Amino acid sequence: MVALLQLVALLAAFAGLVAGLGPLIRMIEAWSARRHAARHSAPPGRSLQVVAADLRRLGRQVAMVPAGMSMVRRRALLAAYDDVLIEAAGMLGVASGLEEVPEGRAREVERLRVAAELRAAGLQVPL
Repeated sequence: MVALLQLVALLAAFAGLVAGLGPLIRMIEAWSARRHAARHSAPPGRSLQVVAADLRRLGRQVAMVPAGMSMVRRRALLAAYDDVLIEAAGMLGVASGLEEVPEGRAREVERLRVAAELRAAGLQVPL
């Protein structure tokens, strides 16, 4: 009789282990996935190579503005170019005053200054 009770207890323990193993494995997998995501997280912003490529592409477009381009489209192109200039300046630690300077000749001068400083910092920027 004692042997039968031990066998039943052993089977009950085994059944409990099998039943509890699934949630335990899922919990370990979730912990492992969180740990892996924390170690191998993507950088928060765009890479410098992508920003430099955008800067070169937009710089060429600004330099080669077609004669019939509408003023709205031209201003949108310059605004996009300024945004990428500001982003590149922030990445390389170059001072940029483009946010504060109003549209006009002063902003064009500031745009050229920031582009020249980025070029001096080693980025290939069309002037």
